[in-house]
Formats: sequence, structure tokens, C-alpha cells
Amino acid sequence: MTTFKQITDFDRSRNAYGQQARVEDTRAAAETFRAAMLAGPKARYFRSFDLIKVPYPSRFGLRNAFSREKWVEFMHIQNRLFVVQFDTPDGVKTLLVSPSDHERGGETPFFRRLQDKNPDFLTKLITQRQSTVPEIIASIGLKPEDIDYITYDHLHTQDLRRWLGTGTEPAVFPNAKLLVHWREWASTQDLNPYQADWYCPNGIAGIAESKVIQFDGSVMLGDGVALVHTPGHTEGNHSIVVHTDEGLWVTSENGVSVDAYAPHLSSASGVADYAKALGAEVIINGNTLENSIDQYISMVQEKTIAGPSLRDPRFPNLFPSSEMTPFWAFPGTKPAFYVGEAHHGELCLP
Repeated sequence: MTTFKQITDFDRSRNAYGQQARVEDTRAAAETFRAAMLAGPKARYFRSFDLIKVPYPSRFGLRNAFSREKWVEFMHIQNRLFVVQFDTPDGVKTLLVSPSDHERGGETPFFRRLQDKNPDFLTKLITQRQSTVPEIIASIGLKPEDIDYITYDHLHTQDLRRWLGTGTEPAVFPNAKLLVHWREWASTQDLNPYQADWYCPNGIAGIAESKVIQFDGSVMLGDGVALVHTPGHTEGNHSIVVHTDEGLWVTSENGVSVDAYAPHLSSASGVADYAKALGAEVIINGNTLENSIDQYISMVQEKTIAGPSLRDPRFPNLFPSSEMTPFWAFPGTKPAFYVGEAHHGELCLP
């Protein structure tokens, strides 16, 4: 059985009675974890790949902060795949982060309704498909059987059946196992109506238990790669932390833009003023609002782990798995800082 090293830095960081005290305790724990991670080895390989641009309600992506949401209903978010390789005592492992099957993910109820109420030409205009996961894997010289793990910060919109296989469908990645926080896996199997609107119907149906590795808390997967529990957006949300030549990349969808982690510098309409008025240091991605207090803490946790970006040290080294990207039809949604892409290290081919 696969075992990972447990990370204990955050075990008691949210136990204070005061809400701001929880923020500060978690920030301190994140600083300790960051120092330890930076003192350790780097991952072998980290690279981002564009998958699809989709519309996403601005009222959710920049929760209450976007001043034009009455007139600009949507923003564009760029969904990406990240390919990560790292060393373990059992050899080099290959991890796919956020391998969205966007050809099936469109059946998520929220996006299905959006497609159904708009004409095809408009859907094609605002939904821009760039590549698929199998195409990307083949383009870099990997074979489907080379993939050891897949993970997502949470399972909104994800259909995993093609990747992991079911009793009636062979797996595209026959050796891959899903790494998922146990709370996320449990939630996905017992959704209330508000949450079900954001999960792909039957997206995990028929997947064998042997294909799923559930973890608790936060874990180190191997050299330079960690999964850190960052609840709030969903109960089982986790962030992917990778040590690279560019520092610690932290990836999740708690925030849909680096602007969300440094809102006082944001160029999105109204965001800087809103953050200043509230004294808020982050702006949450709030489509489901499972626990906005925890999500706020988690975003502070993420940006503390990330530290300053080498590209612009005014901003943290966050790499949102779905990043707000400029689009002419959605004025006011251009971010002040856009990551775009990253490529570190050399891929180890079997």
C-alpha cells in the first residue's frame, strides 16, 4: 500500500476561538512549513498546459468585490493541466494535477444549463477548447501507462470515469490512482442540491476503490511535492505545492486569480477599493460557499506558503488551476498579474 509522509504543521492551527486568531495561527504554521519545504529537495519536473477557457460568473469568481457584475456577468477562466514528476523511495513518480476531461465536464448542471440557454455560436465563442489531456501527454513523450497519480484540488465539474475506468469502460491511464482528501471523496458521494449543481453527474460512478487513495490532513508525496488541506471552497479542498527553480508554486481554485491573493493591487474593476474598504487581504472564489471563513484562512495559508513571486515580488507565487484571463467581451476582468505558464526541470521518460 502507498504511504505518504504526514505533514503536522497545520494540525492545530485553526483551533483558536477568535476568527482572526485562526488566520494568524495558520499564517505562522504556513511560514514554518514554507521554510521546511524550501530547505528540502525540488521536484524533477513541473509544467503547465492550457486545456480550455470557459465563462464563469464574475459574482462567484470575485465574490462581492467586482463592481461591474450587474453589467458584466462573466469572466473568462483558463483551465490548465499540470504535469509533475518527483522522486520517492519507490522511484520517480508522475502526477497529473487537474486533468479535466472537459469533453464530459460540460455536463455539470450549472454549465449544462448555460449551454442550453445560449445559441451554439455564442457557446463556441466564449468556450475555447485548446487541447485534451491525452493529446498533451502524447505531445511530451509520455504514454498513458506512465501516469502514477492524478489529483484535483477539489472535484467540482470533474468526470473521472474515462481516466480511471469503470466496470464497463477501460481506463485511459491504467496505472493511475486518484489522490483525494477523504472529506472530498465522502462529500462527492452525498451532495446537497447546492453542491450537486457543481459536480458532474455520475462523475465517479463505477470507479473501483482500488483506484482511489484517500488521505487525511496534509501529506508529502515525495521530493518537493505536497498536498496541503485547505478547506473552505469544499470541505476536502487541498492545494498542490511544488518546489521548483521558481520557488514554491501553490495551485488550487480557492482564488481564480493572483489578484485575489493581493486584491489591493488588483486591476479588476472595484476589487482594490472593495478590499481596502473591508480590510480584506484575499477575495474568495465563492460559487458554493461551503465555509467562507475557512476558505479565507486557506487563501492566507496558500499565499504564505507560496511567498513572493520571482516574476513580480509584489504578488505571491500562486498558480490558480483556473486563472482569470482577459477577454474582450468581459470588460473590467483583466488581472494585474497573470501567470500564464511555467516550465521547470526535465521530464524523465521511462
